Amino acid sequence: MTVTVELAAAVLEKARYTVFVGALLLLGFFVVCCFIRAVKGPRVADRIVAVNMIGTLVMVIIAILALLLEEGYLVDICIIYAMISFLSVVVLTKVYMGVYQEKREKEEKKDVP
Repeated sequence: MTVTVELAAAVLEKARYTVFVGALLLLGFFVVCCFIRAVKGPRVADRIVAVNMIGTLVMVIIAILALLLEEGYLVDICIIYAMISFLSVVVLTKVYMGVYQEKREKEEKKDVP
């Protein structure tokens, strides 16, 4: 009976490890796809959304690694990364809006005789 319980526990641990590694590989593929979108474009808004998505995927990867490795400090790193990712998207959006408004004002000055 004890051998059966130990065997079941070992099989469940192996399945848990396989699911986590599979999820990490899939999320890594998604990060690469988002990176391609961030580089390729076609618009600046698409690039900003792709950068935001990369940040979200990296946070999920760190959280899965925290569970897989059973390390609590990785959750703290995940929270810090979330704050940095949020601030970077806000800054990118502010810069984009500033450039867009400047371009629009120049076009309006050209149109007015």
